[in-house]
Amino acid sequence: MNILVCIKRVPVTGGRIVLRDDEQAIETRHLGFAISPHEECGVEEAVRLVEQNGGESTVLTLGPPEAEEQIRDAMAVGINRGILLETSEEWDAQATAAAIVAAVEEERAAGTEYDLIFFGNESADTGNYQVGIRVAHALGRPCVTGLKKIELVGGRARCEQEIDDQRDVYDVALPAVVTVKEGLNLPRYPSVPGRLRAKKKPIDRKTPNPRPAALERVRLKLPPGEDKPTEILGHGPEAAPAVVELLRQIGVI
Repeated sequence: MNILVCIKRVPVTGGRIVLRDDEQAIETRHLGFAISPHEECGVEEAVRLVEQNGGESTVLTLGPPEAEEQIRDAMAVGINRGILLETSEEWDAQATAAAIVAAVEEERAAGTEYDLIFFGNESADTGNYQVGIRVAHALGRPCVTGLKKIELVGGRARCEQEIDDQRDVYDVALPAVVTVKEGLNLPRYPSVPGRLRAKKKPIDRKTPNPRPAALERVRLKLPPGEDKPTEILGHGPEAAPAVVELLRQIGVI
């Protein structure tokens, strides 16, 4: 069983987003980065399936050299090897999918055929919902999206997709592509020994050939914020009566 997990390096959820002056990119100097949350579940599921069925797992990302950190994080929880498609630019969904397809075909030519390819249902930053489906279409493989459970039964994948308070079940032939959501599992945290082992695991660095973007970025725009007024009730002991009155108004006392 060979499994590929495609991840994306995204700003840490809750971080303050600041745009560059040209409004073409996010200012990243003071941002932390992590694996997109849905994809963390994909990493965990790949590790679990290999533990149960044997085989090897690989993590792949398209991003800057700094994305090695996210690859090492995945390796620290049990992924065997990594592939970094290095680029300093943000690629659109079509170009990203084409680069991943080229990497998968190159791996196949070298003798590695992936039985399952995991994607997050959507990335935490752009939320395009496209890359996994585009990769499946280009490779001619079945694709099931938005999974909350996956099992291997008799050489096939049994996939469960949550619809309202019920679940649709798909029986899929391998090789296949799946996109998963948070709640599929509870990702484990990297241990110190795991991080030490991850430093010794191989990362194959490649420079993908960019294809012309199908979409033109005009500019980025931050969503409107919600201004929350602040009222100063006083300073020192003289503020106490105003605080008591406020607590009465909201029903605390």
